[in-house]
Amino acid sequence: MIMPHSSRFQSRLLGFSLVEMAIVLAIVGLLMAGLMPALSGQIEQSRRKETRKLLEEIQQALIGYAIINSKLPCPTTQTDPAHAKYGLADDSCASPATEGYLPWKTLGIAETDAWGSPRSSSGDQWLGYWRYRVEPSFASTFTLDTTSNMTLKLQVKDSSGNALTNTSDNKSPPIAIVYSTGPNLTADGENASYEQTTDATYQSDTPASNFDDITIWISRPVLFSRMVQAGKLP
Repeated sequence: MIMPHSSRFQSRLLGFSLVEMAIVLAIVGLLMAGLMPALSGQIEQSRRKETRKLLEEIQQALIGYAIINSKLPCPTTQTDPAHAKYGLADDSCASPATEGYLPWKTLGIAETDAWGSPRSSSGDQWLGYWRYRVEPSFASTFTLDTTSNMTLKLQVKDSSGNALTNTSDNKSPPIAIVYSTGPNLTADGENASYEQTTDATYQSDTPASNFDDITIWISRPVLFSRMVQAGKLP
């Protein structure tokens, strides 16, 4: 009479019943569901931080390129990853300067932002590649007097339409703009409405439901100051 009871007790010690397992799995599922939003948010913050760091490196790489070559690079427009000039700056910029992709190989920087995927064929989308636009007169050898032949009037605004750069004269507007399309991999706000005209507005602001791009730019005074410091101007 004792043995059956002992057998049931030992069986109880050896494992959980199906009901108990179901309860445990349900609890684990609830815990995971509660943790996922926080974990996802941390991942996005980490990617945004990494992308901002990469953009700072890009800004310095563009200035370094200008110091070495006395000009800024044109965008890369080659679409075939197998082509020898893929990722390299075009020999000349289209007019009015076309928005293209940052020539990452020319500058020696990361191919994409933290959300991007490197392309392997001509038919692949440009997911996470750096968008880039440059003033044509600064994509050829320039001097301190390079102002009168500027062809673009680039400007940057925030989400409320407030100007973040000065376009009232030809001395301090952005001469190069680079931006990441952010987590949604799509140009948002002013960045989405690419103007092929000489007046072109871009957008920079804190992340929001309708805008998650990250934008940087180089102004003429900043570039000239760095080149003067390096002894490349006047």
